[in-house]
Amino acid sequence: MTTETPPPGRRPNGPPTLKDVAAVAGVSYRTVSNVVNGHRYISQATRDKVEAAIAELDYRPQLAARQLRSGRSNLLTLSVPFVSHPYFAQLAHAVVGQAETFGYDVVIDETRGILERELRVAGGFRAILTDGILFSPLTIDLERFEAERGPTPLVLLGERFRSDRIDSVVVDNVGSTSEVTRTMLDDGRTRLAFLGDVERGTVGAAPADLRLAGFMRALDAADLSPVRVVSVSQWDQVNPEGDYSRQEGYDRTSELIASGVSIDGLVCANDLLAIGALRAFREHGVRVPEDVAVVGWDNTAEAAFSAPSLTTVAPDMDELARLAITAMLRRLDEPDSEPQTIPAPYAVVRRDSTGRA
Repeated sequence: MTTETPPPGRRPNGPPTLKDVAAVAGVSYRTVSNVVNGHRYISQATRDKVEAAIAELDYRPQLAARQLRSGRSNLLTLSVPFVSHPYFAQLAHAVVGQAETFGYDVVIDETRGILERELRVAGGFRAILTDGILFSPLTIDLERFEAERGPTPLVLLGERFRSDRIDSVVVDNVGSTSEVTRTMLDDGRTRLAFLGDVERGTVGAAPADLRLAGFMRALDAADLSPVRVVSVSQWDQVNPEGDYSRQEGYDRTSELIASGVSIDGLVCANDLLAIGALRAFREHGVRVPEDVAVVGWDNTAEAAFSAPSLTTVAPDMDELARLAITAMLRRLDEPDSEPQTIPAPYAVVRRDSTGRA
């Protein structure tokens, strides 16, 4: 029996190593290491030779060893309540894209608003090798969060709670909802209702409170009072996407219509509620925007294609993601720096549900 001699650079047993790549490329071990680790000061000709040798040998860098040496995994974790929710799906897409430009990969974690899962996030995923966590909490409060907080760097997304000890990236819920409400007032609407109130102290109350506050701010400035503030059903395990669903918008709006209350504008706490409301109005013969104008919040993909298309608050997701990752990288590079609360931009997008501006 004859034994085939491996070609130069190939080991008879086991996966190829950096030294194997160096032998095939005709360069030093250190040069191969510099190429693999992305060092800039390598000539293009040398880089091409090393990359060709890597492809020929099917070399796979030993990531775990590199991570231990550098102290970085180049991996971030994005923890959100519901990956199926359009807002969080858009957020995840933006974070993955922006992280890639900084040389990071992203793991997506879904808490489903379960306190035990959010406590695990606050503790830093002790069993997961991650450089940092971008966390959009739903259930946990500030006291529990700070009591359970682990050493893993963390940046909060949203306004569930704020702390001067934690980096946060936020969209101005009060200001944005006030602004979108003013578009209705400027169009001459005077009988406005709000859909999306949540009982104080319950899951989802933080953004609901802020958006209701923005609605009330705009009405107060116009010396008006709301015709109705409509609450939504409580979040529970049976309703895993929370209170702000299409079905909830449809049901609560149908009840509002049946009550006989006269409104000419409906401000919804998110797009899903608004899209459900649009269907309820359509089925009951209420014209939008002729009889009632409707606005949402999120600028989901559905908003542009609903019938009629939906006026909404549009947070700049790409910029929000970039700001969050930049804040995380600053925290990693300067762990003793002062935490910051960073505002992310938004715009009010006028569409057919209010009559285009």
